[in-house]
Amino acid sequence: MTPREVLAFLRERDVKAVDLRFMDFPGLWKHFTIPAEMLDERAFEDGIGFDGASLRGWQAINESDMIVVPQPETLFIDPFRKETTLVMICNIQDPLTKEDYTRDPRNVARKAVNYMKQTGIADTAYFGPSVDFFVFDDVKFDQTSHSAFYYVDSNEGAWNTGRDERPNLGSKIPYRQGYFPCPPADQTHDLRSEMMRAMIDCGLTVESHHHERASGGHCAIDVRYGELLPTADNVLKYKYVVKNVAHRHNKTATFMPKPLYDEYGCGMHVHTSLAKGGKNLFAGSQYSGLSDVAMYAIGGLLKHARALCAFTNPTTNSYKRLVSGFEAPTTLAYSQRNRSAAIRIPVYSSRPDSKRIEYRMPDGAANPYLAFAAMLMAMLDGVKNKIHPGPPLDKDIYDMAPEQLKDVPKPPRGLDEALVALAKDHEFLRQSDVFTEDVIETWIQFKQREEVDAIRLRPHPYEFALYFDS
Repeated sequence: MTPREVLAFLRERDVKAVDLRFMDFPGLWKHFTIPAEMLDERAFEDGIGFDGASLRGWQAINESDMIVVPQPETLFIDPFRKETTLVMICNIQDPLTKEDYTRDPRNVARKAVNYMKQTGIADTAYFGPSVDFFVFDDVKFDQTSHSAFYYVDSNEGAWNTGRDERPNLGSKIPYRQGYFPCPPADQTHDLRSEMMRAMIDCGLTVESHHHERASGGHCAIDVRYGELLPTADNVLKYKYVVKNVAHRHNKTATFMPKPLYDEYGCGMHVHTSLAKGGKNLFAGSQYSGLSDVAMYAIGGLLKHARALCAFTNPTTNSYKRLVSGFEAPTTLAYSQRNRSAAIRIPVYSSRPDSKRIEYRMPDGAANPYLAFAAMLMAMLDGVKNKIHPGPPLDKDIYDMAPEQLKDVPKPPRGLDEALVALAKDHEFLRQSDVFTEDVIETWIQFKQREEVDAIRLRPHPYEFALYFDS
């Protein structure tokens, strides 16, 4: 769609407002809104100004002016606004040089795709994220100098079997038994259907929705895969729809990786493949029907997995999900059909055009532009350098003895370890300046200061149970 076609669309749909959206450095969607009458063709060339110093991890106050440049192909009508509002996702540029801003996550993703094409390895990178989330009926949390707590609740949670609901009709989902129950136990079915229809209205192709494994509002909606950049855009639309439909019903949704203790968490398993000239490069005659290119891509992902975690698992909470017993990966290995490995090769279809790998490390807290770009760079590094991943690990990893696993690489135990790994291993991201040194250094410094140190310095509520009688 061209800028002129966007303006015609505004008139045809009687649009009243235009919402301009972009992602901040850590990974939250930001926006501001202009009257529809203020949008003209020049905005698509000259951009519209805003204060870049007020966003986390971006400009200094003496270099605050930045511009958003709307991207016509990203437009959709916001299904939640009272006035008819058209949304466009924007790229970020410097107003003086008109250069793309290096810390704009969407720019990093675009550069990764361009680098892939420059290598000649592939011309298309497909990504299909499977994003989990929780819907809660109540959430409270606070942190002060003398207190700290959190409290979440779900009407279908197993912990409410004894609650006085006048009447309590039962139909609660037992702990760890939330996969595919029918209503009335599945109390979020209608909510997910409403989310599904809103996603379709926003341009996403939805394949299915279901209750996930945990008790207490654990959900998933599966959407169609696509090329890297529009798929990352779609993850943001997905999260926007989920949160707003929940809010419409006086509920709240979260993509926090591990909001419940001793329950399943929220992953963002990413199915991915490379193609060239319309041919799937991952189909072949190697292990599980994979090609040499696919095996090398696996090798690149596994070699750089610990560094990748800084982007794919970017919160201190992320590592509470990566523990045994909850279908989350605990070893950096690959396997056919095995959900306890970092990489799984799905076998739902034997068609060559559907051959792909599933990277199970990421979670929904990730910035999709940075996570997908980093994954692509790791795969390309594996293919360029013919990094073979070694033999697969087809056993149930959770049942293997420690001595059997001692030589198998493990994910970082926390965000601090992931940041150290990224500091040591990021040359593969620096190719063609996809991730600039400034981006990597700023990411490490921001995460260390604002999250790792912030958690490290505060007493944990459970420490009182452990140590108050010391």
